[in-house]
Amino acid sequence: MQGLYFLYVQPLHIFIAWIAKHVLHAKPIINFANGSGDNTYNYFIILFITSVSVIGTCIWSITGKSTRNYNKLLYWLIVVIRYYVAIIMVTYGSAKVIKLQFPTPSLGRLIEPVGNMSPMGLAWTYMGYSTGYNYFTGLVELTCGILLFFRKTTTLGAITGLVITGNIMAINYCFDVPAKLLSTFLVLMCIFLLLRDTHRLINFFFKNKEAQPSNLSPHRFKTKWKNITFAAIKYALVIYIVAGDLISAVQADEQHGDNVKRPSLYGIYNVESFVRNKDTLAPLTTDTHRWSKLIINYKDGIQVRFMNDSTKFYSVKTDTVKHEITVNTPEDILHVHSFIYNLQKTGKLTLSGKWKQDSVHIRMSKYDTKKFLLLSRGFHWINELPLNK
Repeated sequence: MQGLYFLYVQPLHIFIAWIAKHVLHAKPIINFANGSGDNTYNYFIILFITSVSVIGTCIWSITGKSTRNYNKLLYWLIVVIRYYVAIIMVTYGSAKVIKLQFPTPSLGRLIEPVGNMSPMGLAWTYMGYSTGYNYFTGLVELTCGILLFFRKTTTLGAITGLVITGNIMAINYCFDVPAKLLSTFLVLMCIFLLLRDTHRLINFFFKNKEAQPSNLSPHRFKTKWKNITFAAIKYALVIYIVAGDLISAVQADEQHGDNVKRPSLYGIYNVESFVRNKDTLAPLTTDTHRWSKLIINYKDGIQVRFMNDSTKFYSVKTDTVKHEITVNTPEDILHVHSFIYNLQKTGKLTLSGKWKQDSVHIRMSKYDTKKFLLLSRGFHWINELPLNK
């Protein structure tokens, strides 16, 4: 992957950034791969591909007048597109059946007001809450991808894919998820795969007429060994993609998914008393120094909520032998705060140490997360009254 990056990706970044700045006189491109599929660079990539395609089409149209048809090229274009959509569907499906793409809402998310969430954060919380819904959507995406790998089930796979990608596109647009370009092109690709069956589909779905079988003749080589080799490569590729994505998802889940090992101090802690330099601070909502809550959700990070409801994230290292934790902001690794902690079986936690320039002693109690209605409500076959809070 590193070789591919320096051979292909990095030169493309440099080239597109140069075109954008010197040819189109746009602002300098500084973001390339940062989790967003809708950044400026991606739009310039689409513009570049479209421009090259239009120019290539014009040249081909002028120089290729003697060619009777492009049936063979069309055949392979369809193969490439359906394999591309299939791989995307299998990848995203695997990340849902393993529940990796939409993790269970974190402790910090559970105490965050809905009004403070971004639209994308709200969508991720909604999807992450239900394991069953993740399984359902993931299995549908996996099924769609497997159907698209084979000629005889391409139409069914494309119809399924159109529904799936259409829903994904709607979520991306309506919840401002930065994957609008990808989902839009997936929808267009599914439509393209269905174009050759337009007449058949209209007859079947709208006119109640007989739909003739589609021409699914595969491309065959003249020699038998080539056909056998090609088929073997195809099935090996399908197995590798499906099995590889599932295995990768399982491994990733154990590292940073729902099944990752929880830290020893995992929980939400309400601050009962905060002593700074032997002075007990009153819980005033205007205080920007006194803690209100401590949220420990990850082994390498904590979240501190202050009395004025502002929140800050810190990197943390925990020594369970010395009962010591060291805390620093991600952007400042030189200034480290060190605490000695004591966690009792009753859920009482005390921290003693240096916070900024002050000595502090913080006493906290662990909040029972089962009190969250979102986590305790569960599933009910019978509801005499709707519980909509």
